This record gives sequence, C-alpha cells and structure tokens, in this order.
Amino acid sequence: MTRVRRRYIARRRRTKIRFFASTFRGAHSRLIRTITQQKIRALASSHRDRGRQKRDFRRLWITRINAITREKSVLYSYSILIHNLYKKQLLLNRKIPAQIAISNKNYLYMISNKIIKSNSNKVDYKVMYSKGMIETKQNSPE
Repeated sequence: MTRVRRRYIARRRRTKIRFFASTFRGAHSRLIRTITQQKIRALASSHRDRGRQKRDFRRLWITRINAITREKSVLYSYSILIHNLYKKQLLLNRKIPAQIAISNKNYLYMISNKIIKSNSNKVDYKVMYSKGMIETKQNSPE
C-alpha cells in the first residue's frame, strides 16, 4: 500500500491544536504529542472544575449569610433564616442574600425582622427548644 502524504490537512490540524496550547509552558506548547495530551487533560480539568466552582460559591454564600445572621443574632442561625424564607415562600437563592449581606447589612436585618414579626403569632417551639433558645422549667422542691 502506498504512503499517504497528508500535507496541508495535517498542518491545519496541528496549527489548530497549537493555537489551543499557545499559552502552555515549555514542551506543552511546542511538541504535538505532548500538546494533545495536555489538551485532553485541560479540557477534563475544566469540565470537572465547573461543578466544583458552583459548589465552592454556594459554600461561600452560605458562610457569609451565616456570619451576618449570627453577628447580631438576627434570626438565630442560617438554617432557621432559610427555613423561614421557604415558609414565607420568598424564593431567594443563596447568592442574593449573600450580596445583600455584603453591600448593606441593614437590608438583611429588615428582611429577617419582617419574617420574625410575621412568624410571631406562629412560634415554632420545637425549633426554638432544639436550638437551646428556650429552657424548660424543672419541677424542683422549694
């Protein structure tokens, strides 16, 4: 079987791959075999880290909201704040309250106080007891 010379087709493919790896250092941007390996690795890492980035940002937002809520004990803790938001059907994702907490804490206080006032008639004693906010009276002989 005769040898096929690929000419410009192979050159186009290689220049395309080189353009992708132009910012890599050393042989990773010069040698075709290592470029293809690094391209596969880079694409796999970017795919994996897109999910990780979403996870990391959600953790950051939760931490920020929790820090603000515990700072002046606005609404006991983050979990109770989110629970009450869901009960009131205020569909806010974690990003928005975190941005509110950074830009202006008073707005977050206003939102949480509004929730507290609306929930004042319907106190959830089980949650308050589990968080240690209510102490039970012991029958002690006096």
